[in-house]
Amino acid sequence: MQPVKMYTTAVCPYCARAKQILKSKGVEQIEEIRIDTDPQQRQAMMTLTQRRTVPQIIIGTTHIGGCDDLIALDGRGALLPLLRGESV
Repeated sequence: MQPVKMYTTAVCPYCARAKQILKSKGVEQIEEIRIDTDPQQRQAMMTLTQRRTVPQIIIGTTHIGGCDDLIALDGRGALLPLLRGESV
């Protein structure tokens, strides 16, 4: 299983939904980076993703985007192969 990193805030329903989806796919550990408590991490997230909203999800070295992007990826049947490190 590829490592999963997610930039989040404390009160974010989209973050909670994204975590729920990932866990339902077998992800046991998510590296959660809270940008609401660490301004430097917020800047790092914006530099890395070119986005300001949370969640921002990274699977392995692939930036997925937010919760809607995660749902779309799953809908295309590409989420599980990406999590497994398979080429899609």
